[in-house]
Amino acid sequence: MATIKSFRALRPTVEKAKQVSCVPYDVVYEREVREFIGKNPLSFLRVTRSEAEFPEGETPAPEIVFARAKENLDKFINDEVLFVEDEPSIYIYRLANETHSQTGIVACCSIDEYERDIIKKHEKTRPDKVEDRTGHMIELKAQTGLIFLAFRNTETIKNLIAETVETKPLYNFHCSDGVRQTIWKVGSSESFINAFEEVPALYIADGHHRMESARLAMEKMREQNENHSETEDYNYVVAGMFPSEDLRILAYNRVVKDLNGLTEEEFFQKISENFIVSETKEKEPSQHAEISMYLGGKWYNLHFAVNYFQEPNPIERLDVSILQDYILGPILGIDDPRTSRKIGFIGGARGTDELEKYVDDGTAKVAFSLYPTMMDDLFAVSDMGEIMPPKSTWFEPKLKDGLLIHLI
Repeated sequence: MATIKSFRALRPTVEKAKQVSCVPYDVVYEREVREFIGKNPLSFLRVTRSEAEFPEGETPAPEIVFARAKENLDKFINDEVLFVEDEPSIYIYRLANETHSQTGIVACCSIDEYERDIIKKHEKTRPDKVEDRTGHMIELKAQTGLIFLAFRNTETIKNLIAETVETKPLYNFHCSDGVRQTIWKVGSSESFINAFEEVPALYIADGHHRMESARLAMEKMREQNENHSETEDYNYVVAGMFPSEDLRILAYNRVVKDLNGLTEEEFFQKISENFIVSETKEKEPSQHAEISMYLGGKWYNLHFAVNYFQEPNPIERLDVSILQDYILGPILGIDDPRTSRKIGFIGGARGTDELEKYVDDGTAKVAFSLYPTMMDDLFAVSDMGEIMPPKSTWFEPKLKDGLLIHLI
C-alpha cells in the first residue's frame, strides 16, 4: 500500500500566488529564466534557478548559487510573500485548460517506499543533476517543487476528491499559458491517508531527479542528526499524485546534429531497410510504429516494417525504442543518448515548429517527431522494474513550483 502524509506547507498569499508560481526548474532555458525574472521579480524561479541572477556568462560555484537561492527564499518569507500553514494539511490540485483537465492530491510520500519500490521509477538519473538538486534542498532545507506521481484510481479517492472540489479553493487563477491553477485544502487529511491504503503502488510520471535528490538529501541529513528517527520531515517528499486516467502524455521529440558521415541518399537507403519511407505534409505520426522525420526542408513518414518473431516486450515496442534501436544507434552512431552530444531532446509542448527551426538554422541535420508513450506503457515497464529509454515521456500541463513547498 502507499503511505501519504499531511504537511505544513510554505505557500504564497492568495494575492501573490499567480506571480510566485512558475514552471519546473528543468523545463526552461537560462535565457528564458532571465526574461521571466526580469519581468516578474516575485517569480519562484529566483529560488529554483537563482544562477540566472548572476551576470550572463558568469559561472558561480554551486554553493554561491544555492546561497543566493536561500537568500531569495528568506526574503520572500520575510516580505510576507510566502507563509507557513499553522497546521499540516493535504491539498487537491487541478490543472485545466480548454481541452484538458487533471485533478490530483498533494501530500508527502515516504522516501523509504521509493527505496522499496512501492513508488516505482522508469528512468535513470544523471549524477550531476541529482547532485545539483540535492545541494539545493539541503541549503534551503526545503523541497521547492512537486514530484509528479501517477496512480490507478479508486472509487474512494474519486469520491473524496469530488467532495473537496465543491468547497471554496485557496487559489484559482489562469497562467499565461492558458492553464487554470486551482488548489483546495482538504477537510479531513485522515480520510485521504486511509484511502491510499487501497493503492498498491505509485508511479513517477515526472521528477525522477527530484525524487533521487530527496533520497540523497535524506541520507545526508540523517548522518548529521545524532537523534535521527523516522519521523523527521526529511524522510518524506512532497508530491502531486494524479489518477492515470486524467493524465496526458505528449511526445518527447529528437533532433540530431549530423548524419554520421552519410549522404542523404545513403541515409535514406539505410532507413529503408526497416521502414517504409514516404514524403508527407503531416508533421506528427498518427499511430504507434510510425515516426515523422524532418530532413532537408521536407517531412517524411517512416512506417516501421519489421515483423517480430515473438511479441516484443514493453520496452522494445515503445516508439522511442524503435527509433533508438533501428535509426539512432545503428545508423546515426548514437549508442547512448544520455551522454551523446549529437542528440537533443525537444518536449512535445514546444511543437514541431521547434524541430523545423533546429534543422532550418543548421543547429541539427535531422529531426524526429514521435508518437506519444501511453500510460499503460509506463505502468508495464515500471511494474517490470525496468527502465525506459531517456526522455520517453513529456507530461503536459506541468505542475507549478512555488505554490506548495515542503520544509525539511
